Amino acid sequence: MPSLRLNAQVSQTWVPDQGNGTYKNPILYADYSDPDVIRVGDDYYMTASSFNSVPGLPILHSKDLVNWQIVNYALGDLNLEGVPTGFFDKPQHGKGVWAPCIRYHRGEYIIYWGDPDFGIYVVKTKDILGPWDKPILVLPGKGRIDPSPLFDDNGKVYLTHAWAGSRAQFNSVMTVCEMDETGKNVIGEESLIFDGNDGINHTIEGGKFYKKDGYYYLLAPAGGVEMGWQIALRSKNVYGPYEVKRVLDQGKTEINGPHQGGLVQTQTGEWWFIHFQDKGPYGRVTHLQPVQWKDGWPVMGINDKDYCGEPVTTYRKPDVGKTYPMVTPVESDDFNAAKLGLQWQWHANPQQGWGFPSTNGYIRLYGQYFPDGYTNFWNIPNLLLQKLPAPKFTATVKLTAILQNEGDQAGLIMMGWDYSYIALRKTKEGYTIGQAVCEDAEQKGKEKLVEVLSVKNLHTEVKYNYQTRLEATEIHLRMEVSDGGVCQFLYSVDGKEFRPVGEQFQARQGKWVGAKMGMFILNKEHNTIRSWMDVDWFRIHK
Repeated sequence: MPSLRLNAQVSQTWVPDQGNGTYKNPILYADYSDPDVIRVGDDYYMTASSFNSVPGLPILHSKDLVNWQIVNYALGDLNLEGVPTGFFDKPQHGKGVWAPCIRYHRGEYIIYWGDPDFGIYVVKTKDILGPWDKPILVLPGKGRIDPSPLFDDNGKVYLTHAWAGSRAQFNSVMTVCEMDETGKNVIGEESLIFDGNDGINHTIEGGKFYKKDGYYYLLAPAGGVEMGWQIALRSKNVYGPYEVKRVLDQGKTEINGPHQGGLVQTQTGEWWFIHFQDKGPYGRVTHLQPVQWKDGWPVMGINDKDYCGEPVTTYRKPDVGKTYPMVTPVESDDFNAAKLGLQWQWHANPQQGWGFPSTNGYIRLYGQYFPDGYTNFWNIPNLLLQKLPAPKFTATVKLTAILQNEGDQAGLIMMGWDYSYIALRKTKEGYTIGQAVCEDAEQKGKEKLVEVLSVKNLHTEVKYNYQTRLEATEIHLRMEVSDGGVCQFLYSVDGKEFRPVGEQFQARQGKWVGAKMGMFILNKEHNTIRSWMDVDWFRIHK
């Protein structure tokens, strides 16, 4: 069992722990979609979908199910068995890593996930904080998603999964097959265990397999992402037939679509359910619900009617036997480490020369050329991004840019189906600051400049590269995000006085993900001298 110490790092933007023995939902106001959770000893671990972002399969850790930190990733890249070479070297929005399931079995941490285009994968490790083994393609094929294994007490191993209608041409169906004891090879035919095309539980998917008191349970969402509910299936036989009950829905609350997640038992015997809620530009934020077993059914939330509860907004914290300090996932970054901070993900498989972290107090990012057939930033791979951390916050970046060619630019972006950014751009006359906006990026919407300002009084210094004299330009870029994801961009030449640029922008989610924010640098023309920027820090604050 690895030893893991909770650092006293607490966000100033969203803290779920109320400090009085209670918590408020969401426990993570960030896009950890399709969460799953396990307990190993006194430690809780969570993973979530990562789609086309790299690194993938985030690993989060908690001691009490309320205070979470991100501690690792299980996937360093998306160069996987069965995937054509270079497929994920460009952004593949909405593809990649869907709905993982994490388990601990015989001293190994195991994650299964489905790629809707290539099949079901598994990746393992004995050290959850270290490197993970090379992933294995367990069940190839189109449309197989949302896998969940069950390591039965009789030694048999089963795998259940759902089907993506966009690839398989049918959905709302759950199937199960037997695997060998390694959990790497399917040895039985797939068998139908539930068909949600019953006019009631349509779009059933994302199931998690459990066994308790002689019953096999499959806990699965139905009804769709935004307005769905959670159902429980149970049977004495792994192949069914299964009884079904709805065990969690919105009820009279404002928590829409409370479903898809993982069930976990504390050291003290309590049961809890972690799930997501779709919050538009913020993505699928993470909630925690108490669970009471009633006549052999896991009733989630409170105020149950006929075994179906509704989600809590605030509640007492889980009893884990001890009290632990408040922590939250890291957001700000002073770029003092020799490795990339865990809050950052690339838009696609990173390529050599995109940039390098350092212990010099900055990360250096090199300008990349626009891809062939460029329309807008939807297909720009070298965006360094992180999730939105709260309903309202301010993000400020201090950078020093060396822009060597007319049209080269470095900026701060809010990325999604619609996107906007503020960028420093080099011109014949000097430098400009401008805001650009693009609507319907996936549909090849055209980017437009909202406002462009000539920038004077920039702090510059001379740097040398192979005896060439270069002008390094220092600037601060900022975005202020208010409730609902409304953004205002600003800039400063001294880090003290900030001037707004352009107009307010409404952030919009991406494909199956929330909006993301981060940095970029681009060379306008191919075969020009490479520009670069040193990012001194990126800070989130109120």
